[in-house]
Amino acid sequence: MSAVFQAKVAAARTSAALSRRFGAGGGTTLPGRLLLAAAPDAIGRLARELADGSIALSATNGKTTTAKMLAAMLEPPLAVCANRAGANLGSGVASALLDRHAATIGVFEVDEAALPAVAAALKPRVLALGNLFRDQLDRYGELELVGEGWQRVCASLLPQTTVVRIADDPLVASLDTGSARTIGYGLDDPAAALGDMQHASDSKWCARCGARLQHRSIYLGHLGDWLCPSCGNRRPALDVAAAELRPHGLEATEFRLRTPLGERPVRLTVPGLYNVYNALAATAAAIATGLVGLDRIVQGLERFDAAFGRFERLSVNGRPLILLLAKNPAGANELLRTLAQEGRRKRLLVALNDRVADGRDISWIWDVDVEQLAGSVESLVATGGRAAELALRFKYAGIADGSTTVIAPVEQALDAALAGGDGPLYVLATYTAMLELRAVLTRRGVVAPYWSAQ
Repeated sequence: MSAVFQAKVAAARTSAALSRRFGAGGGTTLPGRLLLAAAPDAIGRLARELADGSIALSATNGKTTTAKMLAAMLEPPLAVCANRAGANLGSGVASALLDRHAATIGVFEVDEAALPAVAAALKPRVLALGNLFRDQLDRYGELELVGEGWQRVCASLLPQTTVVRIADDPLVASLDTGSARTIGYGLDDPAAALGDMQHASDSKWCARCGARLQHRSIYLGHLGDWLCPSCGNRRPALDVAAAELRPHGLEATEFRLRTPLGERPVRLTVPGLYNVYNALAATAAAIATGLVGLDRIVQGLERFDAAFGRFERLSVNGRPLILLLAKNPAGANELLRTLAQEGRRKRLLVALNDRVADGRDISWIWDVDVEQLAGSVESLVATGGRAAELALRFKYAGIADGSTTVIAPVEQALDAALAGGDGPLYVLATYTAMLELRAVLTRRGVVAPYWSAQ
């Protein structure tokens, strides 16, 4: 490392320390932004110092959770460098590399649109490509545009890179990975499938010929066992799969994990099919590294706890609070399906913002099957910058109409929701609203700052 580059690295690290010291943030973005401005090739130069290389993971839903699951499988004995606070643009990856210390391997979640540039810089040992759902249309455009970017990434991979991809997503599974070794993962349990495709499903058309796809089984959104009746394109064989799924409400999910290394029963302490998909992605990525065995993988999954804001269980003055991130139709539908399976009537705090990180267009809330909660909501507090529109959506669904309160300021809404009874409070929030709520709880000493909680 040249003296000039070392000086730039030192200056960026100083900015991180100052940010934390003066309470301006966790130093998860600004240091990397400053470093990349001074040295645009910094990600590649710092990543080359990781003896075991790096793993880049991208998806619409589940990046943070998958990365945390993977880190739990690798450490110890490996020392992992990761952007654990979820800063997943180039600046966040650069900030994580600045804080790498003695790490030998990198685990980096990467924003879908940022992946081409970050992957080109990282030259990852493993590239893990997860689901692509409609999300932040004003920023990303339609899924096909993201898919085109990912195809460019696949076309420029080094021969030694292994591609891990979700076989259940037609668009991702249809990407041409060239000569790269490919590991596919998905669900293999027709008994856990939905009766039909949800209204909010996205990839319904063959990525190769444009014909309407058919599904033998549909699990979540458009994810499932798919095929094209026109050209014969179909779900690839599953190298890593989950079978014999047994959900246990909001407490856990059990399944049988099938891998090239063997089979094992797994109990996840987080619910929902989306977390099973996250577990499969992390498992496939761990196998792709060749650095850990199946026992370590299962141990990592079973000791994993939820990433911040993603089914995070807290206690506020003795009252249980469950914080859930809901940022697009597919993810929100699966959350609501999981909540609806619980028999008790629920008190909800639902927060909707329309900031850049959330997506300015909130019309997606009308594609969420809120009606799934019919008969299971006792009260609702709607909050955030678009609280009124949120309350309207619930009103049209006929849910909690007579006991809905609209309180735009998040902190006031939280207090009102907490005052309404002594049972669990379920909080569903978009990304920036989730961070706002966590900031309130941090000030009150309930939870550590998100950048230090991982």
